Amino acid sequence: MRKERRSRIGSYAISSSMSTRDHRQQPCITCTTFNILAPIYKRLNINNDQDQNSRESDYRAYWLVRNQRILDSLLRERSSIICLQEFWLGNEELVNMYEKRLGDAGYLNFKLARTNNRGDGLLIAVRKDYFRVINHRELLFNDCGDRVAQLLHVELAAPCSPCRNNDTRQEILIVNTHLLFPHDSSLSLVRLNQVYKILQYVESYQKENKLSPTPIMLCGDWNGSKRGHVYKFLRSQGFVSSYDTAHQYTDADAHKWVSHLNHRGNICGVDFIWLLNPNRYRKLLKTSWSEAVFGMFKYLLRRASLTEKDAFAFLKADSDSDWITYSGFCEALQQLNLTGHCNGLSDEETKDLWVQADIDGNGVLDYKEFQQRIWNPTWSEQKDDVIQDDSPKGREEQTIGFSVENAVLFPPEVEKGMWPENYSLSDHARLTVVFSPIRMPCSQLIS
Repeated sequence: MRKERRSRIGSYAISSSMSTRDHRQQPCITCTTFNILAPIYKRLNINNDQDQNSRESDYRAYWLVRNQRILDSLLRERSSIICLQEFWLGNEELVNMYEKRLGDAGYLNFKLARTNNRGDGLLIAVRKDYFRVINHRELLFNDCGDRVAQLLHVELAAPCSPCRNNDTRQEILIVNTHLLFPHDSSLSLVRLNQVYKILQYVESYQKENKLSPTPIMLCGDWNGSKRGHVYKFLRSQGFVSSYDTAHQYTDADAHKWVSHLNHRGNICGVDFIWLLNPNRYRKLLKTSWSEAVFGMFKYLLRRASLTEKDAFAFLKADSDSDWITYSGFCEALQQLNLTGHCNGLSDEETKDLWVQADIDGNGVLDYKEFQQRIWNPTWSEQKDDVIQDDSPKGREEQTIGFSVENAVLFPPEVEKGMWPENYSLSDHARLTVVFSPIRMPCSQLIS
């Protein structure tokens, strides 16, 4: 009885936050992201067997019962949007089970396998009574991790009172992904590039389809915490972590919640539902990417215990001059393992970084440019403000965005930074966020 009660805590918190809203307002939508741990990756310890190669996928009774329980929990919560990672696409019986039960519950399902027959992949399910699906796109990174991403373009099926307008379509772009695990520091750059590709793809899709500013939700297992470069990159693009927004946590509150017990036995917060509203300030994407790479650059220099002056001397290489040359810049990148291998920066990306760093365009970097672009970058200040409405009434361009009403992680212990020993659904927590549509003015890109 106690376990059953605990299993419903998340559902109760979500349903109560929806029911306490004024029914005259726009109805809430809910979004769940959950890495369900593919049976091909779940290690088993049967009869104290020390064989680490024993996997749940070899024991039908085990994976079948666990995934039935996962479906039970998802259908009990009945989120408007469900994004799953490590969905075992290599097993027809499991796929059919999810498709039937989700389909019978009124969901439309979209699946995408990882490249090179890895066996698992992604699934997005959306409720037919909430959304009309406009388009589904697949993004294949074709990198060392065989990772992929889904883009789903939907429209709210039943727009209501305060947000209803003949000229305003209530559309959302939903992304589901599972980034590469950073087994070593060189793979951090791969993860950063995966996010860069996602944002480039979304930006291209918006231009290709001539979309007006539209809310974007990025869901999934990001395999990186709030302390990482990917987190800072997304924040620089105006995205907010929905869970942190709901609980009024800051970027510095990385220790207050966790969502994953990894294969090394460490607990960390890696599962996010990112929200970008149309009224957020946004920097140019290439500018944000350059900031992120230079941030990684500085991190590696400081990890080598270099002071500011030592770092400048390192970048100068053997030059007797008081500036950094392009060849010295390239040599430093290679020594820091950011270039010179298949997962590193390309020649074109290296040149782009150099152009961004060379502020006056004279072909070399002086000490001031080194400070402004690499060591103490002045361009990385995050603007958290929204667009102010200074236009005359009736003339401002309006669109639909979302406010975060609530966010819940299950099991509840993870919200206190602990991992319960008796939790067996996955090695990840389930994250569900409640959003409420609101009218807001549009923003513009900033350089």
